[in-house]
Amino acid sequence: MYVVEDGKRVRRSFYGKTAKEAQAKAAEYQVKHRLGLIPKRDPRTFAEFAQAWLERKARVRGPTTIRAYERELRYLLPTLGNKRLQDIVPSDIRAALDALARKGLSPRSLRKVLERARAVFREALALELVARDPTAAVRVEVPSRPPVGRALEPHEVEALLRAFDAWPTWEVGMALRLCLALGLRAGEALALRWEDVDLEAGVLHVRRAWTAMGGRGVLTEPKTPSSRRSIPIPHATLARLRARYQELLELGIPPEELRLAWVFPGRTGGPLNPHTLGHALRKMTTRLGLPPIRVHDLRHTYGSLLLANGAPLELVAERMGHANPSITLGIYRHLLAHERAAWVVDPEELTSRPRGQA
Repeated sequence: MYVVEDGKRVRRSFYGKTAKEAQAKAAEYQVKHRLGLIPKRDPRTFAEFAQAWLERKARVRGPTTIRAYERELRYLLPTLGNKRLQDIVPSDIRAALDALARKGLSPRSLRKVLERARAVFREALALELVARDPTAAVRVEVPSRPPVGRALEPHEVEALLRAFDAWPTWEVGMALRLCLALGLRAGEALALRWEDVDLEAGVLHVRRAWTAMGGRGVLTEPKTPSSRRSIPIPHATLARLRARYQELLELGIPPEELRLAWVFPGRTGGPLNPHTLGHALRKMTTRLGLPPIRVHDLRHTYGSLLLANGAPLELVAERMGHANPSITLGIYRHLLAHERAAWVVDPEELTSRPRGQA
């Protein structure tokens, strides 16, 4: 049969075990073609389309995230890279993942690779370049594991707050305090300038990040657009920031110059080294006799404390800079389940209460 594509008559052949089966396939194709359900032929390979997808994502994602995306997609290039995007079928995806598993790639890494391939094909599907998503039917089983990150116990928070104040360098202690008291990522704290800290209103504005890249720090956009946010500063933390700002003014630094200065300057003219906070926190926990605590656990504790004190999920997502509340829900699901269990309504208690007099 012939169909018109891009103004030209193109011949399409269909085969089956019987003439009736071939005719049915041709008729089905003709109906789909009339409805616009048959994608136009596109010569791009998986590697070419994936590269274009990465370039689009780089406009809205941070460099660390993009490097992770590149690494995950690179695993697929030996088997799928040269295949035409429209020719890839579910068995190709399955074969590529099985080959990676035989080479020793962990189930969790395989799942990440599949997630990235799925994102690429979903965009191709949305652009009507493919008729279906070949990753949709493919699954990777992953063993369950405990939630990532942990919320600190009250005695640990108390001990760390004292350790932050006692740390020899104000910059390190305060940066760690901001991760705990405002839920900042380490890179968000280190990238602060004094102009980002509204000492009058008591609000901190996240506008950039200081990211480790190639053994050094690089100034980047925040992790996601939602990571750009404004957070109220707790009173105790605000008092410490105000006192530090006043000290710097008294040293003779002009206000207009101080506004553009880094809150946590390093020795090379930029912010502190991105690894400084992790090294310092490990020393603190060892001296205090506490179990290992990561800098990210400080941020996790902030989110947990908000939820434990009744903050709505949407507010917590906004304060944490999550792209949407579903991410917050996935991270703190265990805590929310525990909090929900405490909400019990006893109808006998309600009906046995004394009624007010009219």
